[in-house]
Amino acid sequence: MNLVFLGPPGAGKGTQAGLISRRYGIPQISTGEILRAAVAAQTPMGIRAKGFMDAGVLVPDDVVVGIVEERIVQPDCTPGFILDGFPRTVPQADALAKMLKGMTREIEHVISFEMDPSVLIDRIVGRRTCKVCGRGYHIVHDPPQVAGKCDGCGGELYQREDDCQETVQRRLDVYEVQTAPLKAYYAGEGLLRQVDALASIEDVQSSICQVVASHIG
Repeated sequence: MNLVFLGPPGAGKGTQAGLISRRYGIPQISTGEILRAAVAAQTPMGIRAKGFMDAGVLVPDDVVVGIVEERIVQPDCTPGFILDGFPRTVPQADALAKMLKGMTREIEHVISFEMDPSVLIDRIVGRRTCKVCGRGYHIVHDPPQVAGKCDGCGGELYQREDDCQETVQRRLDVYEVQTAPLKAYYAGEGLLRQVDALASIEDVQSSICQVVASHIG
């Protein structure tokens, strides 16, 4: 069972990937995490990636796909995997498909997390994090008992730079230009499955499980 989770930043992909990973015993693969791990382990692709990172330029698609391949060939990926936020562009999707074909594997479902961008912005901009213990809050949906203070340790809450409105809007703009076309790409392949990302965590998980059940049923 090989899945791709596709959606804008803040739509809940990471949360759901973790839940589905634990439920079905297949690893969650985040390209940011495996990129850092490959660099730290000095794998062949990690060494190549570090050269680009040290130069302050984007890691090329072929290197990113190579790092994904290094991860997918690990034994724990034999029953399947969840690609969390990758691919990000149609060329990356093409390269991923070719790489998997060479391994006699393929993506079986692409879960697209759907939500209104304005609601998404409000969700992200309302996040707050404790400077001391790192606990997360939301000023509307999960506020602290005392404004600006962590319930657990009393530390000061702050808004991460990535969560300010201007940054969030830029990230969404990049997503619309680069990643949103993947929906049409995967729809054309008959792989796109849409879920309502504004539903509760439990309901979103249930929707994903229904997709998975249709495959393994």
